[in-house]
Amino acid sequence: MPTPPLVQGLALTKRFGRYLAVDHVDFTVQRGEAFGFLGPNGAGKTSTMRMIGCVSPVSEGELRVLGMDPAVDGASIRSRLGVVPQEDNLDTELTVWDNMAIYGRYFGLSRGVIRERAQDLLEFVQLGDRRHDRVDPLSGGMKRRLTIARALVNQPELLLLDEPTTGLDPQARHLVWERLYQLKLQGVTQVLTTHYMDEAEQLCDRLVIMDRGRIVAEGSPSELIRRHSTREVVELRFRTTEDRQAALPRLNGSGERVEMLPDRILVYTGDGDGTADLVARDGLKHASVLVRRSSLEDVFLILTGRTLED
Repeated sequence: MPTPPLVQGLALTKRFGRYLAVDHVDFTVQRGEAFGFLGPNGAGKTSTMRMIGCVSPVSEGELRVLGMDPAVDGASIRSRLGVVPQEDNLDTELTVWDNMAIYGRYFGLSRGVIRERAQDLLEFVQLGDRRHDRVDPLSGGMKRRLTIARALVNQPELLLLDEPTTGLDPQARHLVWERLYQLKLQGVTQVLTTHYMDEAEQLCDRLVIMDRGRIVAEGSPSELIRRHSTREVVELRFRTTEDRQAALPRLNGSGERVEMLPDRILVYTGDGDGTADLVARDGLKHASVLVRRSSLEDVFLILTGRTLED
């Protein structure tokens, strides 16, 4: 018999007055996978996550988390969740260790259990040598790693991560990604929201792309790129708007699809180098040419006509 999903939403809907934040979405999260909600700000990702975390009631539809109904079993569900909110909510006046210890007491854990788990988790997120430091002067990356460690102190069956690396520098982001990947290898089920395409590609086994409260695509990152985009993209930048507008009709037909953005033109093609050579021979007045592989950003653009930053 197939294993029932750890999280399942059916026609899941969230309204705030007349505003429809989540519009009848369907999704499932299987045990052991890293599942993502990818989309721009305002797409409905955080509203969906708050319903899964049992802190925001469902307006319509059906939601089951760990086989239970959040409207009835919210407290039981929350006791088995680990939550990493979009904004760190650490007690900055306390030490790293005290933040772990106090959070563990919320779950009724004994001091001995908390001591053992906190020590292991701080080593896991590479903060073992900072256990006696106050939180306030820590870097943003250290605070984020502490928030993740704290969320794991109750050994949750499901870890919810809302924009886990927003505001971090590249080095800190990659360290968080590596820790989350190690958790996935240990079998920790993860549900995350992000508007970073590279983060979704790095972390997610499977994801849905959300736009204006709806799911517009679902699959693994590689499946979505293969299904909706081409293998490669040629990015052309121009010195002036006039040069870019004049180049557009000359580029039509140079690839499978051509998109003009405010700052560049994208040519979707199966042979990026070959297309770039054709553009060079055509004598276009471009400032730069970049050949890259297609990404989830391209999938979103093709499906919605907008970029993730719009």
